[in-house]
Amino acid sequence: MFRNFFVLMLLAAPVFAADVVCPARQYSSCVGNYVGAESRWDNLGVLHSDKGSVTWQTNIADAGTYYIQFLYASQKTRPANITLIQAGQTHEFKSVLAEPTGGFFAEHLKWTNIAPNGVKLVKGQMTLTLAVDKYMPHLRGFRITAEKELPADAGCFAQIETAEEQARWALELQTMTENRKHVQQIMPDVQHILFIKRATFQSSHYYTDFIDGSLIFGTELCLLNLKDGSVKNLVPSLASGIIGRCNLSFDAKKVIFDYKAKVGEGYRIWEVGIDGSNLKQLTFPPADEEERIAKYRMDKNNKISQTWANYRGHGAGVYFHHTDDMHPAYLPDGGFVFTSSRCEYGILCDGPDVLTVSVLYRAYPDGKLEKLSNNALSESCPTVMEDGRILYTRWEYVDNGSVTNKGLWAINPDGTASFEIYGANIAYPSVFNTARQIPGESAKFVCIGAPHMPVGLGPVLLVDTRYNRRTVDGVRYVTPDIDQQDQWGWKKPIAGQKFVRLFEPESVRNACVQVKGAKDDHSGRGNTDKGPLFMDPFPINEHEFLVSYNPDKRWNAPNGYGLYYINDSGVREPLYRAPHTSLWCPIPVKAVKTPGMPSVARNPELAAKGLARLVVVDVYAGMDGVKRGTVKYLRINEHVPRPWSARRYWDGDEYDQQHSVITMNAHLGLKAQYGIVPVETDGSANFVVPADKNIFIQALDENYREIQRERTFVNYRPGEIRSCVGCHERASESPTVGSGKAPMALRRPSSVPGPQPGEVSGARPLSYFEDVQPVLDRHCVECHKAGKAEGNINLEGTLTGLFNRSYETLMKWKPFTVIGENHPKGGNNHYLPPYSLGSYESKLVKLLDKGHYEVKMPKEDWIKLTTWVDSNGQYYGTYFGHKNLKYKDLPDFRRTPAFEEIETALPQIR
Repeated sequence: MFRNFFVLMLLAAPVFAADVVCPARQYSSCVGNYVGAESRWDNLGVLHSDKGSVTWQTNIADAGTYYIQFLYASQKTRPANITLIQAGQTHEFKSVLAEPTGGFFAEHLKWTNIAPNGVKLVKGQMTLTLAVDKYMPHLRGFRITAEKELPADAGCFAQIETAEEQARWALELQTMTENRKHVQQIMPDVQHILFIKRATFQSSHYYTDFIDGSLIFGTELCLLNLKDGSVKNLVPSLASGIIGRCNLSFDAKKVIFDYKAKVGEGYRIWEVGIDGSNLKQLTFPPADEEERIAKYRMDKNNKISQTWANYRGHGAGVYFHHTDDMHPAYLPDGGFVFTSSRCEYGILCDGPDVLTVSVLYRAYPDGKLEKLSNNALSESCPTVMEDGRILYTRWEYVDNGSVTNKGLWAINPDGTASFEIYGANIAYPSVFNTARQIPGESAKFVCIGAPHMPVGLGPVLLVDTRYNRRTVDGVRYVTPDIDQQDQWGWKKPIAGQKFVRLFEPESVRNACVQVKGAKDDHSGRGNTDKGPLFMDPFPINEHEFLVSYNPDKRWNAPNGYGLYYINDSGVREPLYRAPHTSLWCPIPVKAVKTPGMPSVARNPELAAKGLARLVVVDVYAGMDGVKRGTVKYLRINEHVPRPWSARRYWDGDEYDQQHSVITMNAHLGLKAQYGIVPVETDGSANFVVPADKNIFIQALDENYREIQRERTFVNYRPGEIRSCVGCHERASESPTVGSGKAPMALRRPSSVPGPQPGEVSGARPLSYFEDVQPVLDRHCVECHKAGKAEGNINLEGTLTGLFNRSYETLMKWKPFTVIGENHPKGGNNHYLPPYSLGSYESKLVKLLDKGHYEVKMPKEDWIKLTTWVDSNGQYYGTYFGHKNLKYKDLPDFRRTPAFEEIETALPQIR
């Protein structure tokens, strides 16, 4: 039923006996992101790269002297180098096309002769390459002619189409017509496909579409008629901007989408009727938007402005730290969920702080906005499942590799019941992106397996959550000819090989699935940056999908992606393509049942205090190898986002991609402690935690030493009451009580986290200089100091450039297994059993436990030391203040951190 079609090489067309006309669009090859007929620039040839080349091949009919005449437009001086090769002879023309013509559009086109004295050519094939070190002029094309006089107009390029090109388009149109008929047979109740027209994002990371990806303006929100192939633009008045993503209402009568009007303004949420009526804007900039931009933009006149201005060569002209509202989806109550940068947090692994976090928000039907999450890293692409929960991609790293942990999560529309769907312990693919539930299948989802960099494209995956979430057993590749196994780019199988990980049993799969150490790091590049690449899979069922698909062009080719039908038998057929732009977010226009609004009980008294309640039924569930009665306490911690209010405008405090240094080669985000709560003899615990914080827990023994660490977090909403099984290394599971008796912890009031011995308050910053150095001064420095550093170990508190002497000494000595979130960046998120990290594993603690000369530490000092070990070696307790030693005379130099700033520095909803 389906036919294959091939894109044929387009050769220049002879005009008369000897002359040749070569349109810009009829090139044979290019280096860089060249579009031969860019609709945004009057269908001129445009290179969307700061350097590259374009090559044309043609034939000279007769030997003679010829003139090479280019028709180009350029508002700025953009010199090019042209090389002409024929019959073993090379002719070079340096710094040509350099004169500005007044603009970049067709009205500014100007002819020039790059060989004013002519060049001698012979009969036969000729290759001409135009190359630039910076940006290229815009081209209509060139002609090779025996006439020295320049043409008066562009008439020689009119209506040039080869017979091959005409045949290609005729075959492609016929093929797409047949494919649409087939899709209608599969979905007889669907007459239209909703989709977006826009050029491909040029993003540096999968989450930076709104920061440095939105470079090429021009957009349409369209309906494709499956019957006749016609396309209707629903929002022609917005054509000059960019539409990012869209979703359909449950009754299929409205479309919600994010739209960026121009450079310097953020994305906002808009809505339009499916017939193109009632276009309206739903979210608006905060009232103080201009003040915010002036306060936080990073291209101001300061010492790190050049880093920002040079970021990817164009960042300063795109993103000004305005707010962005993106990725909307309708909720069952008539409101909508979306992602937004209104949280004003910076990405933790971004020293220059030019990259911004976006987290989940929701809008109520009355227009009120509410922040649902407090993640320190980005969340994206929410959709609504058939049970009413929000499915989305969540990036996190709490003692994990910084580029791998972007799994699928779900929450209720009010932000309660946060739950891992899949992927927290899977290293690669590193991003489970643009996910949707399979219709009628509550445990199955389709998504893209994307890299951390450069953009959220990749293979189509089918995820079955009935399998173990810690393995890839539940992941099936719908498109097994492309994979993602590295920090940057994609992998194609080498000739004669296959992807072992995709087809073999888990015991012989690629080691990156179960990372065991730095040797398994996949922080490099894949072996390709070209198609086959996929995006935005929409499931017809678990075997058939609509997708945006790029068969063979580079990942960021502006016109590389079309609308396709694919299935898991290898069929990939086009439904619609636009020659000068790409197509995204295909959604069948079909009404579906409106889900309910799931929620959990919330306690109003707790909510008023900003608290939530957590019940652990049995802490030993999932804690293999830990004898009952061993766990005595739980330590409650927070993974703290880095607010823009902690932004520095001075140099010297960046370290290991940390904008404001926190550790030496360990974790990148700040950790804070809220205190400890008791565990009953049956393993149960009942306690309150602060709401809207990223809470993670450590199980402790009677000496307050860590047995196991929760390397993820849960964000509890005010008044929420949650229960979990135990230390199962998953976000949440339904509790089971085998004895039928209520857990002992439920027979008493909820515990409030309190201090460990030696602490005034359980809620406090974790600061090495305040906590650990005094312990070393009392017990260690007498033997471990300058001039008397036994074992070459100096434990004095002398300040160094960013830390102090003892801290640098210990971290280089590696007194415990440090999770270096950048060491390795890839992988490093595999499950670790009890006693793998912290005090029990620490050679420092073991050394002191055995007895080290005359050292006798009181319990309080032991706890300060082991709490630091269990923190993964944190040095600073705050993001704020100057930290480099050269600022030692400033009043905020390494000041004693105040716990209150963790609570108050975070911006409120605006």
